[in-house]
Amino acid sequence: EFYIMVRFPKFKSSYCSICKTHTKKKLNEYKTSEQSIKSQGKRRYDRKQKGYGGQTKPIFRKKAKTSKKTIIKLLCIVCNKNHMKNYKRSKSLEILASNSKI
Repeated sequence: EFYIMVRFPKFKSSYCSICKTHTKKKLNEYKTSEQSIKSQGKRRYDRKQKGYGGQTKPIFRKKAKTSKKTIIKLLCIVCNKNHMKNYKRSKSLEILASNSKI
């Protein structure tokens, strides 16, 4: 099934592998960081692109998916460790305030 918008509560109780018990967790959306210019792949690509000869590697243009898989960061309030959880595909994600209902 495909969902356009997914809603999550701000806090959720789930198992923590460090505390070895169910604890309250704070939910946040996982966002990818900016690509590093120092990574080996980027350095190799830049070296190959240098000089004459035009574009050397293919540029991907046939995007098939319209949504991304939702990844949630669960921060344990007791031990301050982050746990990642994969959820279904959705176009957008909303984390509700603690007093609102889903």
